[in-house]
Amino acid sequence: MREEAKQHCVMVAAFDGWNDACSASTNVIRHLLDVYDSREVGNIQGEGFYDYQMSRPMLCHVQGRRRIIWPSTKFYLVQIDQDHTLLLEMGPEPNYRWTEFCRQSIHMVEDYEVDSIITLGSMFADCPHTRPLPIDDLASDQALTDTDGHSGPIGIPTVLDALATQDGYTTESVWVSVPQYLGSDECAQGTLQLLERLSSMLGMDLEQGNLPRKALEWKAQASVLLHCNDDLASYVHRLEMETDKQSEDQMNVQLDDPTAQELVKEAEDFLRSMGDKGPGRSPED
Repeated sequence: MREEAKQHCVMVAAFDGWNDACSASTNVIRHLLDVYDSREVGNIQGEGFYDYQMSRPMLCHVQGRRRIIWPSTKFYLVQIDQDHTLLLEMGPEPNYRWTEFCRQSIHMVEDYEVDSIITLGSMFADCPHTRPLPIDDLASDQALTDTDGHSGPIGIPTVLDALATQDGYTTESVWVSVPQYLGSDECAQGTLQLLERLSSMLGMDLEQGNLPRKALEWKAQASVLLHCNDDLASYVHRLEMETDKQSEDQMNVQLDDPTAQELVKEAEDFLRSMGDKGPGRSPED
């Protein structure tokens, strides 16, 4: 058994392309590689998985020599603390043979005795940058059985989750929505919120580094854009009103929940009992 496999290990995966609006999800992986010690432990070569007209090879120069970098998916082992290790998977979404691609990913999961799998994604949506970005958190077994959920095209994270679930792994998929009116520039706020959600799921505080500052800069740049475009400002204002209304409706639904009502009643009874004692009165009075 490999030494790393003795620790609690979770795989976190994100893929460039259709599943990665504004690079919000893959930038979580890049951020973790920047702030923690890591090493590459494996890869899935692109031959047979990619259309090179869609995911083109890159030419780079290293020490005066030309080198062609072919599309591939890489795996990294990241040491978070003494007890927790992350196996990170990142690469372009494959064009072909998705089942075989996911099987190779699951082989890596088996090699490092991963406990659970978390896939990350980001998508464009009608949401304002002035409010917390919507986060969808879905366990794969729920995704496969929820008839009220998403119906339509899916990406490689959904297929990976489904096949891993069939093999007995616990999986979750977390997606952040980013404002489509801001274009395809990187969305640090989306990356930060995914990182915060990942921290909550792992039960640890992952290093945020300079992400909070970048998120503030992203919001500031978006606000400047609104000041220069009255039509866009009006559109965002409508989105704000819709978002606030949805939040209010959701809060009302939660308050209507029997458990919530019972908690409110208990709080009211407690405050009433404290008021009955009056100021300066002891329980014996």
